[in-house]
Amino acid sequence: MTLDLSAFLAVNGAMLIDLRRHLHAHPELGWAERESTALVARSLEAVGLRPRLLPTGTGLTCDIGTVKGPTVALRADLDALPVEDEKDVPYRSTVPGVCHACGHDVHTTMLLGAGLALAQCIDELPGRVRLIFQPAEERLPGGSLSAITAGVLKDVSAIFALHCDPKSDFGKVGVRVGPMTAACDEFEVRLFGPGGHTARPDQTADLVYIISRVVTDLPAALTRLIDPAAVMSATFGAIEAGKASNVIPSSAIARGTIRVLNRQVWDKASKLVERLIDATVAPYNVTWNLHYERGSPPVVNDEVATAIIATAARRIVGEPGVFIAPQSLGGEDFSWYLEEVSGAMARLGVRVPGTSVDLHSAMFDVDERAIAIGVRLLAQAAVDALQHFAVSTPTVDLDLTAQRRGRERTRAATVDDAVV
Repeated sequence: MTLDLSAFLAVNGAMLIDLRRHLHAHPELGWAERESTALVARSLEAVGLRPRLLPTGTGLTCDIGTVKGPTVALRADLDALPVEDEKDVPYRSTVPGVCHACGHDVHTTMLLGAGLALAQCIDELPGRVRLIFQPAEERLPGGSLSAITAGVLKDVSAIFALHCDPKSDFGKVGVRVGPMTAACDEFEVRLFGPGGHTARPDQTADLVYIISRVVTDLPAALTRLIDPAAVMSATFGAIEAGKASNVIPSSAIARGTIRVLNRQVWDKASKLVERLIDATVAPYNVTWNLHYERGSPPVVNDEVATAIIATAARRIVGEPGVFIAPQSLGGEDFSWYLEEVSGAMARLGVRVPGTSVDLHSAMFDVDERAIAIGVRLLAQAAVDALQHFAVSTPTVDLDLTAQRRGRERTRAATVDDAVV
């Protein structure tokens, strides 16, 4: 069943762009996406659908189709980032210090568009499509955990998602079998000492020097203790120590992220980081502590699900528009869904012509023509997956099954303000 959404997009394309701009101008942080959730709910209810609010109070699900057949899920994330919007556009964020700098406004718009389109052919669907509008993707360990706990994957055979790719042009779709992203954790190390005069560093603990050693030695040590193929990266984003040039401070803080491509190495990361920090600071007789926040594992795309979304992409953008995406060191909590059911995430080219802006940038924006491609791709992938699972038994990835059985997971509904 090949969907022709030309008429739908001719009528609704401008509305979807307006909706994306409204979301962009009114961003909401994780666990606070109330207005965004309400807007999506109203749009779905307007065409006769019945969205269901998630127990956390933000985010929702909505089923389209019949229970007499398989269920396929499509997911988008709702939350924004604590980033100042520095673009000079009419839809610039109106919320100080908050911005849709990762494209979640686009993800939400594309999924809503796909849902509205599928609602027009609801009687022809060979099963049920579940829309998941998820809160708090940017909050560790990921809002997807609370959604899973709420039962969004009940009866689901496969799940699909798109992520904006500002490094790829409009009309391009990146797919990949196996690991697509990295695991991502955040940590904070604090050092404490007596403080003192910079004229006599030998008579106290020079915390500026010691925290500098942590910042430089930890990343270097990881490259010698971990298989290079696993690519375990430690990068610091903040250091705080002292205020005066002639005073050795009594405390110092460094905050950073750990990113790992390998799932098994990720399971060992926190203990290894703790051991290396201890070895670094031990000679200086200081007190220290480590707060380590585990995030999400790598997104691992299922082979069958990847083939489904890749085939759908070729129908929409043509063979030249589909490419093998590299594995990213970015984190994505879509991975938690894939530890429960098969599925795949693809990357959608959204680069604004003539620009080179990364995700999480204060200047992030998209080529809005990509919204129509995303709507087509999500809807077509859902229909193709329904047809596939209606006539075949889903392929089980034994490695993922073993991970699910052996995993100890914290399903936290509220966490620190950590950004992946």
